[in-house]
Amino acid sequence: MTNRKTENPEKLLITTLSGIKEPSTPIWLMRQAGRYLPEYRKLRVNTNSFLDLCYSPDMATTITLQPIRRFNLDAAIVFSDILVIPDALGQEVKFVEGEGPRLGPMNEDRGHLSLDKQKFLSHLSPVYETIQKISSSDIGKTAIIGFAGAPWTIATYMIEGGPTKTFSKVKGWSYRDPDSFERLINGLVVAITWHLEQQIQAGAEVIQIFDSWAGVLSPKSFHRWVIKPTRQIVQNIKNSYSHIPIIGFPRGAGIGYVDYVNETKVNAVSLDTTVPTRWAAENIPKDCVLQGNLDPDALLNGGIPMLEHIRTILRDFSERNHVFNLGHGVLPTTPINNVETLIKTVKSYNSSN
Repeated sequence: MTNRKTENPEKLLITTLSGIKEPSTPIWLMRQAGRYLPEYRKLRVNTNSFLDLCYSPDMATTITLQPIRRFNLDAAIVFSDILVIPDALGQEVKFVEGEGPRLGPMNEDRGHLSLDKQKFLSHLSPVYETIQKISSSDIGKTAIIGFAGAPWTIATYMIEGGPTKTFSKVKGWSYRDPDSFERLINGLVVAITWHLEQQIQAGAEVIQIFDSWAGVLSPKSFHRWVIKPTRQIVQNIKNSYSHIPIIGFPRGAGIGYVDYVNETKVNAVSLDTTVPTRWAAENIPKDCVLQGNLDPDALLNGGIPMLEHIRTILRDFSERNHVFNLGHGVLPTTPINNVETLIKTVKSYNSSN
């Protein structure tokens, strides 16, 4: 880790993710563009579906930039969704108000995906156009983050058909017929790599891989269905774009975070709310940047407890390269004032230490 004594003229997030210890801690928030913003709600009410927003470059660009125009954030994450992957692969995807995503039955034979690169990328071309529009906007030193879901998490939605508490279908398949399940995972590795590479070509400067359901697996399954495919995606990206920092987010991994970092070779790891900050600072390899991990409910409720949590995170990660973020996404009813207080607290802490 290299220390920098003077203010960096480049993008703070990128230099931090590159291993340079900056005097300031960069901050961005998962779901920083969304329902807690009145400008988002105003735009959303005039659209038919959530996916319509994702596939409209003009609207998606506007939404991506809404929190950047309002707050002093160090990154803009493209407004999209992890489920554009199965949508582009031909599986029906829709978002039901109050229920979340609903996916139609898988059309492919067990484990076999129809991988047509040209058709796949053409379907997702609005996402790449959005990134191009963001890149050409006046965003100063704000970094652009592209993202995708990880194979395991995308597979859970594809097989379960939507949110689940038991994961019985996807786990059942992985145990009963691991060979065909591995074919599905390997196919998703290919599709996700295509999607991430195309986002980079469009202008994404950082990539995050979301594995929202990594924490539901046994250690052996975690290694096979989370670590192994993620490592392959990271290798694929690094082979062509070695300069692009990659953030992994194996939510709920617990002590598995250590193996995840060691084996996937991500540049940074996003920590969920349950990860003790001191434990992370002491046990996660020092060459990996830490991201996180304020409880979204602490942000929702604000006040002194929120400030105490923020300062604890900053203190415990003060000797590490750190990107401030939440342990999950901003909740829809979060007061804007609390977000402003969070950002000001992080920035003022930086300038006084």
